[in-house]
Amino acid sequence: VVDSFPKREGRCQVGRLTSAGIACTYVRLTGVSYIMKEVNKVFLGAHAMLSNGTVLGRTGSAVVAMMAHAYHVPVLVLCETYKFYEKVQLDSICYNELDDPDILLYNNPSDSNTTTTSGEWKKPEKLRAVNLTYDVTPTAYVNMVITEIGSIPSSSISAVIRESEKKDTEDRSNWRFEIEEEEEGK
Repeated sequence: VVDSFPKREGRCQVGRLTSAGIACTYVRLTGVSYIMKEVNKVFLGAHAMLSNGTVLGRTGSAVVAMMAHAYHVPVLVLCETYKFYEKVQLDSICYNELDDPDILLYNNPSDSNTTTTSGEWKKPEKLRAVNLTYDVTPTAYVNMVITEIGSIPSSSISAVIRESEKKDTEDRSNWRFEIEEEEEGK
């Protein structure tokens, strides 16, 4: 399990996996290149799958996928189809959520040159902290997307979206037809 600062959500994931009896290795994002030679598959979660096959995931996901690609390790994205989105995004700057920047600055101060006498870290005057929530993993680094409808290549996301929309339209038509039949029968 790869974890990153500042949220450290990987700790919870390790706890759930080990409680289920699954052996785990825990590493910080900065150690991915070291551990990748021992990995045979990478599983990533997704906040959204975009129609061009890119993955909108937690910050650090793209780094893990790119490192896996460099080591010829397959990357599998776990994502329900309700998270498939028609939007196309090429970078993580145009659209993103910003988390509290103070989490970056004050969560774990370690530089003694920037601490006050009370030990609290002080923000340098010219520093602007940006804490992005998501990053974008290009489709070239994704081998397969695993969904409730099966495993599909990331290039098929737009086809699944189209089929889903077609089914929704048919369902709405059938629903209207059923209501009309009920009203005629009264």
